[in-house]
Amino acid sequence: MPGHIGIVGAGLVGAGWTIVFARAGEQVRVYDAAAAIRDNFMAVVGQQLDDLKRYDLVDDPAAILARIQVCDNLAAAVQGARFIQESVLEQVAVKQEISAAIGPLLGAGAIVGSSTSGIPGSAFTEGAANRERFLVTHPVNPPYLVPVVEVVPAPWTAQDAMDGAMALMAGVGQSPVLVRREIEGFILNRLQGVLLREAWALFEAGYASTADIDKTVSEGLGLRWSFMGPFETIDLNAPGGVADYAERLGPLYHAIQKSRTDPQPWSGDLIDRVDGERRRALAMDDLGARRNWRDRRLMALAAHKAGQE
Repeated sequence: MPGHIGIVGAGLVGAGWTIVFARAGEQVRVYDAAAAIRDNFMAVVGQQLDDLKRYDLVDDPAAILARIQVCDNLAAAVQGARFIQESVLEQVAVKQEISAAIGPLLGAGAIVGSSTSGIPGSAFTEGAANRERFLVTHPVNPPYLVPVVEVVPAPWTAQDAMDGAMALMAGVGQSPVLVRREIEGFILNRLQGVLLREAWALFEAGYASTADIDKTVSEGLGLRWSFMGPFETIDLNAPGGVADYAERLGPLYHAIQKSRTDPQPWSGDLIDRVDGERRRALAMDDLGARRNWRDRRLMALAAHKAGQE
């Protein structure tokens, strides 16, 4: 169907989504309730595009910017759009409010995806007009460098809206993952949550420093995980494939799981200890520069993967 892409919420995630769609050739209209964000938006996106150009991940930043229009009201961004990506604050009440505002503005066949990291769409779209057009499209930040998108329908999401979101995400170069029904945290954050739970527990018990736990992932598990997932990893790690791996190491993993039967919340003292180690490794004032370093490393990885089979 014809129509532009609407972006509602133009912070870090909204800016990332704007690049995803405009890079793919889509006309994009952007709205944020904060005038300061709107006023600075094109400069922020322009800088990100310049960085991408340095890694040959885009050809013409100026042409991409020309496809982006910043709007000073919600209706201008939403009306006539075939797809709207909502990326407002991660709070149920805020998402309920924006969903209620977007719903009446939708044209026939339009789809609304939410960038929520773990709140089910049913928690904030039930009362919205045209609620069958809403679903979750959860990215990993920044989405123009990390392509996976979790597509999560609410119980009332129409099948064609779900199919349309999956097709659109694939069409703009993302890697959509269908989460067949709602679950708190979806797939990505549930997997990440298991690793984080164990990382915090190992640190709290004094088995290793935060730096060494991080190194175990960045210089170990993460190298394989940058191009294959956990099931393929174990399938290749035993002579007889996954069934052989399960026979050999299944009892070990079961014993590990049984040792963590009473997960505890991260205590204030534990958080302070972890934060203390991190701030000694990276001063608070240097967080922004380190995030930029992370994004450049992701750009280099994306450029490498683009040249591989």
